[in-house]
Amino acid sequence: MLTPIKGIKGKSAVLKQRDFAYENLYSKAVSAIRQPIESFFNWINEKTQIQNTSKVRSFKGLIVHIFGKLTACFLKPTVNP
Repeated sequence: MLTPIKGIKGKSAVLKQRDFAYENLYSKAVSAIRQPIESFFNWINEKTQIQNTSKVRSFKGLIVHIFGKLTACFLKPTVNP
């Protein structure tokens, strides 16, 4: 999993300055990849409330719930424009 680089406490100013450009570019690249993915999953959750699975008791029930919700999510725009 790609995550942005966090600063390290106690790092010398020379090392911070040297690594700044690399860490900044890397963090921007990671954010550019992650943001659309997070937006997509947020859209799915917003449309289907897929995280509300408190009534599911078995793995098979969970799979049916997930794929049923995803199917409804993707068919809704085609049936009801």
